[in-house]
Amino acid sequence: MITSDVGVQTKNIDLKGHFKVAAKDLMNLGDRILLPITVEELPSEKHEYHCNDEEINFVHNLELYKDPAIIVVNKPPGLPVQGGIGIKRSLDELAATYLRYDCSEPPRLVGRGGSLVIAHVSRPKLISHQAQGILSNPTNQELAYWVHRLDRDSSGILIMGRTQTSATILHSIFREKTFGASNNDIDTKKRILQRRYWALVIGSPRRPRGLISAPLGKSCSSLIFIPQVVVDDGKSERITIVDNVQTMSSQHAITEYRVIKSSCHGYTWLELSPLTGRKHQLRVHCAEVLRTPIVGDYKYGWQAHRKWKQLFQSNIEKNLDENLSNRKTHPFGLDLESGSILDKQPHLHLHCKQMVLPNVSLALQNLQLSAECDLSELEGLEFVAPLPSHMQRSWDILNS
Repeated sequence: MITSDVGVQTKNIDLKGHFKVAAKDLMNLGDRILLPITVEELPSEKHEYHCNDEEINFVHNLELYKDPAIIVVNKPPGLPVQGGIGIKRSLDELAATYLRYDCSEPPRLVGRGGSLVIAHVSRPKLISHQAQGILSNPTNQELAYWVHRLDRDSSGILIMGRTQTSATILHSIFREKTFGASNNDIDTKKRILQRRYWALVIGSPRRPRGLISAPLGKSCSSLIFIPQVVVDDGKSERITIVDNVQTMSSQHAITEYRVIKSSCHGYTWLELSPLTGRKHQLRVHCAEVLRTPIVGDYKYGWQAHRKWKQLFQSNIEKNLDENLSNRKTHPFGLDLESGSILDKQPHLHLHCKQMVLPNVSLALQNLQLSAECDLSELEGLEFVAPLPSHMQRSWDILNS
């Protein structure tokens, strides 16, 4: 929040002359910044959260793969990736403490965004010793960026670098994917990173498979009123399709999709492959381009959910309900057993099920022997994460 004595635009100014600012906004001479009182309440030093044995076992069981360079986990729905105000437990904090093992550095989801890991613009799949030289410079205070992340209510494969070097190489891999796709480099060259999500959507696309290419940007509306639906803990920021890229800031977004299976009940299972990495890309492309919002997505599919009707329970479904009659509580307060299409308010049905990426550990070994390493020539690592309980239950119900 900022207050100003000089001329400012009158957009979003309250009665006291205050208005919200973003990181990109410039300050004028005489401006004053007002911080929320919660800032004072935050501790100056970050304290580690100590889990009990059940919670520690839960965190360890999330692990799908581990080598000297990376750790791969199957993120459960409802667990936020990144900490912040109002978030007691996050995956990055838990991993830093309980997935560290014998490594001198905690695993991280970030890499230095300014590091020149991508050695040549014309050949973005090359990494060189220049990257290691930059990372070893202790005076290099460049901003950290997320390698990749999943929304709080989504689930599936999440990659963490075990060192700053491996995290930075991961950052270059995810950046190269978006860079190449944004420059129409999606058909002729081998993709060094492949991600496949499963989603259950309301309705069915007109075509069984296709390529969505639609730019995304923040919604122009500052306030969004959704009757009887609270989205994202009260936050109203939305991403939407940008019709005119000349007048509105946007990012190019490309998604491949194919129908896995259709149901007579009006649902469709989709496989979604994002070729770019934009915020809420899959959710917006499903809701606004395919006109098939994802089940449990109340932010982008609230209109469809206003008409939500539970399926008629067959004998098989009643038996499934009986198995859930004595639902146990899960660590960190997670609700991992409800939320299928039988519930009045189903959980988000979006899961990162499969991922293929270069062997980062092998790439680091090759850099010890040669001046550079071509990631596209390395063997790929393939990971598969089983569906979360609520999605598996929906699958079983629709196939019963």
